[in-house]
Amino acid sequence: MPWFKKTSKSQPVLAPKKEELWVICPNCKAHIFRQEWEKNINVCPRCMFHDRIPWQKRLELLIDAGTFREFGTNIGVIDHLNFADASGKFIDKARATMAKTGLKESVITGHGKIHGLPVIIAIMEFEFLGGSLGSGTGEKITLAATRALRLKRPYIIVSASGGARMQEGIISLMQMAKTCAAIARLHQARIPYISVLTHPTTGGVSASYAMVGDVNIAEPGVLIGFAGRRVIEQTIKEKLPPGFQTAEYLLEHGFIDMIVTRREMKDTLYRILKYWMPNKTR
Repeated sequence: MPWFKKTSKSQPVLAPKKEELWVICPNCKAHIFRQEWEKNINVCPRCMFHDRIPWQKRLELLIDAGTFREFGTNIGVIDHLNFADASGKFIDKARATMAKTGLKESVITGHGKIHGLPVIIAIMEFEFLGGSLGSGTGEKITLAATRALRLKRPYIIVSASGGARMQEGIISLMQMAKTCAAIARLHQARIPYISVLTHPTTGGVSASYAMVGDVNIAEPGVLIGFAGRRVIEQTIKEKLPPGFQTAEYLLEHGFIDMIVTRREMKDTLYRILKYWMPNKTR
């Protein structure tokens, strides 16, 4: 294929890039035919690793068609510290991300139904600044928890995050306590809160609301942890065991309750909620 093609005015321009035919699994490095990868919802058919998917696809897989009603759409990123580094201003990066994703924050919140059962759901989007936990993220998650408490509806958070948003400093870290306090009120009212951990769930998110569910569910093979593997090894001066910080390792050591595949997640959530709230139909 030629690198350049000529326009009618004989001005050379780059030829359009063709879509890659293969996807390399981030876990086992197997080459998967792209159509097979997408048909399998970004799940590796060799090792069953569950890679990231957009929030829209996640919503489609979990919530009954036509039942989702978003709220909190007026909440967005705030540059509290007027943060800037060598690569530029944080607010400029945030605005570019907003334009690229069509979102104002790294989480989407709303009402929906799972096989007819009404729930409040929050879905994190990793493509928005690495799914980072900022003040807007924490505010949306807290308001959704408050709404679940008021309406007495189960609350589900699907996490995918690199952790707290460092550009917001202590204001970002404060969201860890804020969101956990809101979820504690659900515990006190005996309203179910289910945490779904997807790839990756790390940093301040894994150290707060992602790990305090009444039931903590993870997808197969996903990364779950606080600090990175290299940081831990350099700190404790020891080699970590194979599979450390994977969903399977955490299940074996009692940090999560179950591992559920992407295709089975909706039915699993429904069975748990029906067991917990058998008379909840509207």
